[in-house]
Amino acid sequence: MPSLLELVRAHTDLDDDDVAWLHLLMADWQIIADLSFADLVMWLPDREGHGFWACGQMRPTTGPTSLPDDVVGTFVPVGRRRMVDEAYQHGRLVREGDPEWRDDVPVRVEAIPVRRAGRIIAVVARNTNLLGVRTPSRLELSYLQTAAELTQMIAGGWFPPAGQRSDHADSPRVGDGFLRLDADGKVAYASPNALSVYRRLGLHGDLTNLVLADLTRELVPPRRRPDEESLSAVLSGRADRDTEIAAEDVALIVRSIPLRPHGDRIGAVILLRDVTDLRRRDRELVTKDATIREIHHRVKNNLQTVAALLRLQARRIGQPEAKAALEEAVRRVGSIAIVHEILSQAVEETVDFDEIADRLSRLVTDVSAVSGRVRVARDGSFGVLASETATALAMVLTEILQNAVEHGYPGMADLAETDPARTGLIQVSARRIVGRLHLAVQDDGVGLPADFDPDATSSLGLSIVRTLVESELGGMIEMGPASDGTGARVQVDVPLD
Repeated sequence: MPSLLELVRAHTDLDDDDVAWLHLLMADWQIIADLSFADLVMWLPDREGHGFWACGQMRPTTGPTSLPDDVVGTFVPVGRRRMVDEAYQHGRLVREGDPEWRDDVPVRVEAIPVRRAGRIIAVVARNTNLLGVRTPSRLELSYLQTAAELTQMIAGGWFPPAGQRSDHADSPRVGDGFLRLDADGKVAYASPNALSVYRRLGLHGDLTNLVLADLTRELVPPRRRPDEESLSAVLSGRADRDTEIAAEDVALIVRSIPLRPHGDRIGAVILLRDVTDLRRRDRELVTKDATIREIHHRVKNNLQTVAALLRLQARRIGQPEAKAALEEAVRRVGSIAIVHEILSQAVEETVDFDEIADRLSRLVTDVSAVSGRVRVARDGSFGVLASETATALAMVLTEILQNAVEHGYPGMADLAETDPARTGLIQVSARRIVGRLHLAVQDDGVGLPADFDPDATSSLGLSIVRTLVESELGGMIEMGPASDGTGARVQVDVPLD
């Protein structure tokens, strides 16, 4: 299904300001569809003048649809939709006396010209399924009256309001709560849902004939209100804006739409939505996120304590092999601690692994015997990874780097005086390709032994790497000589969630 912008560029002469106006209108036309109990279709004039293109469609949530099929992207030539032709040509609302019949369904059609800066840039067709029409209640009459005034505002160029309004993701809909205000800010009509919202705020009795802004000031403590300017502008119906109001146990979003069908404001429609449960869940999520971050922080601290204890133990051991084993354990625990440290500072249970990779590279080279003689350079980006993937991959990268430093540069530490220019470089390359992460670590050291067999090695580090890559990460690992013949190269390929 083509987008509005695609259709505009392909078939019309509308400019960027016209498109922005249409986007603003379509951001709010669910309100008009619900108030009208009707489907809305936006028709754009073809640049050649041959007809109109359907660029948008909205179905009502308050009544049956008259357009079960999508029409966006369809073209109607001049003469096929007479009312659309007349509304565009004459710049006025066009209503048909007799309904159209579509698949045995009577449909009343109206055409509303969309005016901007004195020009008609589109036409909105309003299609009402008359099978759902019954004797209207006061609620439905208020809806229809408001819809008629909003369509007059569209035809007059007064709706949507110019500029961008503040927009909550949970902006209220018509069915959430509907209030009709007069020009003085008094409630002329309140839907049952709107009345229920205000009774949860503490209202006793009815809303009709009460000044909404004054009533809200009485019910909501000053510290829980928005600023006075926002409260007055929204609850008196003077500005097309929304704001959030919270009492002790109730939170609601209020949206105001001034009504000016002939240019002067005659009142406003106020939409309310009770978001108490949403805000309670938001608070629970914030608390949960803070708790998770605190857990990661404590895990990091505990791992650092374990590493410190192992380091102390290593200093007391005289046997070189045992001391080296404990130092390797310290390094492995430290690599996991780095992941939890990053997670303790993040909001999501994901981490930017580039930072972890860089810190692990410094950790391995700084504590090695060749510190200052071998450096690690990263090329490419790991991107954001889930915490489980990051923890396993941190261990894998640490072991690969440690093996490269330890076995790739024997005797490097002894060359500080005899050959100070001799240094080593370990290149870490990361690429994300079609849902997979490809990691390559290549050094310019002495390379692998001629009889090296990765499947027969007894190295604990390589066993850890193979187990983590193949079993935990579900990936593959390859080890061999570097492409230029000097040094060794390890490649890891793992799937991404």
